[in-house]
Amino acid sequence: MSPCVSVVIPVHNAASDLQQCLASLSGSTVRPLECIVVDDGSTDDSVKIAAEHGAKVLSTNGRFGPARARNIGAKAASGEILFFLDADVCAYPDTISKIIAEFTGDPELDAVMGSYDRSPSAQNFTSQYRNLMHAFVHQHSNRVATTFWSGCGAIRRQVFLDAGGFDERYHAPAIEDVELGYRLFQANRKLALNADIQVKHLKHWNLRSMIETDFFQRAIPWSELTLRAGRMPNDLNLRISQRISVALAFILVALATYGTVRWRVYFLTPLFAVFFILLSSYWIEASQNRSRVVMSLMFAVMALIAVLSFLFQMYPLIPLVLVAALAVFTRHRYAYSREKWRRWTGMLVGGYCLLVIAWMAVYLPRNPLKFAFFLILMTLIVLNKQFYLFLAGERGRLFALAAIPFHLLYFVYCGVAFMVALIRYSLGKLRRPTAGVRGVTPPAKEAKAKAIAP
Repeated sequence: MSPCVSVVIPVHNAASDLQQCLASLSGSTVRPLECIVVDDGSTDDSVKIAAEHGAKVLSTNGRFGPARARNIGAKAASGEILFFLDADVCAYPDTISKIIAEFTGDPELDAVMGSYDRSPSAQNFTSQYRNLMHAFVHQHSNRVATTFWSGCGAIRRQVFLDAGGFDERYHAPAIEDVELGYRLFQANRKLALNADIQVKHLKHWNLRSMIETDFFQRAIPWSELTLRAGRMPNDLNLRISQRISVALAFILVALATYGTVRWRVYFLTPLFAVFFILLSSYWIEASQNRSRVVMSLMFAVMALIAVLSFLFQMYPLIPLVLVAALAVFTRHRYAYSREKWRRWTGMLVGGYCLLVIAWMAVYLPRNPLKFAFFLILMTLIVLNKQFYLFLAGERGRLFALAAIPFHLLYFVYCGVAFMVALIRYSLGKLRRPTAGVRGVTPPAKEAKAKAIAP
């Protein structure tokens, strides 16, 4: 007999997304036993929309975060399987049936998580890049999981309750699901990742929201968690290749800083030119959407490169950048929808970047550190080539090239976040020299310990 599934969705001011999320569940080939929506202090029509779709509506009676909302929903659920879904996620018709197949096919399985699909809802560059990166990580990770994901994750209800649920000390969307996964793994629970269980992410990202979320709500708390747990699994965002990439990105920044001090902006000017050309896809999108801020930034960067090139007598860079900018607008105006031109302009941008890099190698003063800089840059690209090839296959070469600066930035701020977490962790140990057993303490056990303390 197939287990019954209870869908649990926390929501906070996401009426429009919730509408689409619940509509997608109504189209499931296997209907869930119940759909529980837990309102976390919404002031919009989220509760009304949930009720209109026939969901069971509960409340946290305030703004306490998705961890508490999910715990409330889990305790009220009747199904054997809890399927946690974010309010800005749409399920496919076969999502629930594939979840049920996982548990019926393996009676020892305790939890399974899925993946975002390759077609994010938001069409702007940053949303496409961020959501596709998440999809790539899940679709290229190990089948045997070491953590959990509540965006699209299912778990046996009793296993969830026995583990103590999500840690409610996370008052904002953060890594409460990862933390639960660490505890489940330590308890020798069987966790799996099935990339064929897919959902569509509706979230719209911009550069600021992406960096703030990655840095404050993901990288820092996740780094602190790995330090407390004393382990860093070779999976998901913590693969060895990703850790090496973070270290190399830091060395790259250090060499760039040295080059700037040693050769002033003379060293940075061609780097600005390379990144300007790489970001062509980003500029094209801005011109399409008539984003005044990004377009103003584009012209400002282009003017800065031209002025610096003139001041430091790097005259060959000026026509390269100007012709590249002209090619960007020509592509947008006359050939944006033609696949052949998409391929050729992607190759053109890559060729321009190679020209600038070759020019740097020849023109800049000979120094071992200069060649070390280029060697590390190429090593970073080779280490992450599968991701860039994935993006090129999904969105074209130009998109993949534009993703490289964003990806390098990602490695840099993840490294900074780890250093911040390490300092905070070390200071915490100094303040608590007699702290308890190393590892992650289940919130339920922690609460019990506080209750019996004298």
